[in-house]
Amino acid sequence: MLRKDYLVRMIEEMTEIIGKVFDLKQQKKWIEALWELDELYKKQFRLNSRLIGSLGAKDIVELMRTGGTVEADKLQSLARLVKEEGEIYSQTGQSDESIFRLMKALHLYLAAGQHGTDRTLWNLDGEVRELLTRLQGYRLPPDTERLLLSYEESEGRYDQAENALYRLFQDGVATKEEGIAFYERLLLIDRERLEQGGLPEQEVREGLQSWMAAAHEEN
Repeated sequence: MLRKDYLVRMIEEMTEIIGKVFDLKQQKKWIEALWELDELYKKQFRLNSRLIGSLGAKDIVELMRTGGTVEADKLQSLARLVKEEGEIYSQTGQSDESIFRLMKALHLYLAAGQHGTDRTLWNLDGEVRELLTRLQGYRLPPDTERLLLSYEESEGRYDQAENALYRLFQDGVATKEEGIAFYERLLLIDRERLEQGGLPEQEVREGLQSWMAAAHEEN
């Protein structure tokens, strides 16, 4: 109960500040908007914007770990602030800093989902889809791409999971064994679900044969 009360208070305060940030953005008071976010970082997460910018996404996830467990709802809330900051940088023409923050926010959202967050808290699925649209044309870091592969597969978007797998393989991160395991998992799913996920059974079988042949040639 105490934990739930804390989350409710945190969400209420964040919602109020994000509303204030929105008003500041409407007035083009960008510095003031960033100050508000920085204060919220400090109050709710004991972090600040500079530290968020300097730490890797995986390191930030570890900071949200207590007693061996990632505080997933808190992590999702942090992701929302990082995304808001990225949007401000975009509106002020700082495109590199904006993309950097948006990629980090995507990683945090995906990690929160992986660790069992309440996805309705900040509409995690909608936020992920929006960020993926914003980041089209940019190469995601391998750690984020791996999370995306797992997320898309768990959501039944098998064609998008396959795309993530190929990007990882092209970057020399995914192995042929991982590719084979991916298609073998899909073959355990019924045909209708595969069709709905954009990857018909025949394509799954062809993909598996292709990866197995590539692995055989390597050996």
